[in-house]
Amino acid sequence: MGFRAAVITFPGSNCDRDMAVALEAVSGTPALRIWHGDADLPEGLDLIALPGGFSYGDYLRSGAMAAQSPIMRAVVAAAARGVPVLGVCNGFQVLTEARLLPGALLRNAAQRFICRTVSLTVETTDSLFTSAYRAGETIRIPVAHHDGNYYADAATLDALEGEGRIAFRYAEEVNGSARGIAGVLSANRRILGMMPHPERAIEPAAHPALGGADGRRLFESVLAALASA
Repeated sequence: MGFRAAVITFPGSNCDRDMAVALEAVSGTPALRIWHGDADLPEGLDLIALPGGFSYGDYLRSGAMAAQSPIMRAVVAAAARGVPVLGVCNGFQVLTEARLLPGALLRNAAQRFICRTVSLTVETTDSLFTSAYRAGETIRIPVAHHDGNYYADAATLDALEGEGRIAFRYAEEVNGSARGIAGVLSANRRILGMMPHPERAIEPAAHPALGGADGRRLFESVLAALASA
């Protein structure tokens, strides 16, 4: 059986198609598209992806209402069974609101929407999302967010540092995130939330039509990890 990935769509998602296209481009298998109002997920999933956008118009807080959608109960249950989960941008916000990842995403320090390609430092290769990178490597990935300022208390930040759970860090000032954090892993390292959009950087290097190719290795990392499991 081929790679089985599911992309969740919430009202206001606008990167769900981008995520599905990227997953198919890298894996060769179309992603399953799941509506937020569904109560169940298909069996045998290899990856669940929560895409970027403005779920529920960012009403209350970004990701707060989406975290209460019926499908999120199934996502939380799947994550507890060890199914890998990737949350990008709004998906990262949903993961923090659902308490699958620590911390919160606040309004950008400059109080402006940021949309550009930024430099990231790969902080760890010890996860199924980052094994195809080199630790300390600088990569270029687009961002597009208004509420991407990562916040957690000092004890949580120290724990993330000590446990090697910071996946990516901004190599430049972007949004005021605590300690420059751009991506965080769960304790079991099978959930990744990140503000930059790897699905917008998956084109081969010779044809950088979609922001370059540095995001492609994130998806290749997942495929390689699953193939060797």
